[in-house]
Amino acid sequence: MPSPGLLLVLLLVAVPPLQPSSLPPPDTPEGKAAIANLILGTLERATSFLKKRLPEINLDGVVGFRVLEVQLKGVQELWARDPQLQPLSLYAGKLVEKLEPLLHRSIFYLKLSDPTYLREFEPTVQPGFWKLPRTWTLTNASLVYSTFETQDSFSEESSDLCLVQLLGTGTDSSQPCRLSDFCRTLMTKPSCSGYCLSHQLLFFLSARMKGCTNGLFHQSRLYMNLFCANMMDLNQRAEAIGYAYPTRDIFMENIMFCGIGGFSDFYKLRWLEAILSWQKPQEGCFGKPAAEDEELLKTVQHQQHFLKRVKRREKQFIDGCSSHNTATAVGALGGFLYALAEYPAAQGELQQSAPAPPVGGYGLSYSTPATER
Repeated sequence: MPSPGLLLVLLLVAVPPLQPSSLPPPDTPEGKAAIANLILGTLERATSFLKKRLPEINLDGVVGFRVLEVQLKGVQELWARDPQLQPLSLYAGKLVEKLEPLLHRSIFYLKLSDPTYLREFEPTVQPGFWKLPRTWTLTNASLVYSTFETQDSFSEESSDLCLVQLLGTGTDSSQPCRLSDFCRTLMTKPSCSGYCLSHQLLFFLSARMKGCTNGLFHQSRLYMNLFCANMMDLNQRAEAIGYAYPTRDIFMENIMFCGIGGFSDFYKLRWLEAILSWQKPQEGCFGKPAAEDEELLKTVQHQQHFLKRVKRREKQFIDGCSSHNTATAVGALGGFLYALAEYPAAQGELQQSAPAPPVGGYGLSYSTPATER
């Protein structure tokens, strides 16, 4: 069996020459409309998948579509102001009309299938919890850890415990924004990778959504800068090995969460093109591909602990569809759509040029206001 750090070595290989995206540049109404129609079509098929599988979708899946709903409403509002883009605004609005009743019904099914988990995380699937970024910024490569853990130390149980404390949904009827010493240590631990890292960001994102500002949460932006810089590094490594299937879920989760955090350089056209290509066209979902580079997949599967967790409540369907993969995909794609609507205010990577140089520092980042909402 390969050594525990093999996947880390694979992800550290030299990045091959990047192929420019074949998508049109978004700096014209025609280019913006072409990209938006591709994304909206993909999201419409994913919404059809949600409708067909609604009784079986888990809470993580519902969260992704709840995030998407907020992004679509933001896009609908922005494009309604531009006569050339009003048809896209109407398209986004129709998707919202399809999503709203499905999301409402999903709560009923979650109460039947997993009532305890729903009680603990119900705020995250309720309207009004997820909010769009108010400012845009870029990741800072100087914050990338010099070394990562050679295996993902993520514990879903520990992460859930800390999120429940934060949300104030435990059985002790506590107030939100609580932080134990254990959770402070866990959620600020350096050198995390994979889901350990993305759930550290999720913790501080959730604190922002709940309005937690005291104590450690006064430094939320500092930690978000740190975590997203490292999540960007991991995504670039995943790209370097050709987006092998075990890396795709965390790749999209990183885009979804850091995008909500306002890091616009996660919205690269070549990454958008890759994600669009991963949808199963008949089912409308995202999940295990029908065919994959067998040698690379066999090697990577030995080391799935680096970028793939065993999700206690993951829903994997017999046709290869994944509830969690689909959730992260729609949350990422909705973010691409919203960044496209904000372009060029979202001063990141929705362009054909090379990535912009790092901007800002650990405590100070250059940002541009998002469009007023």
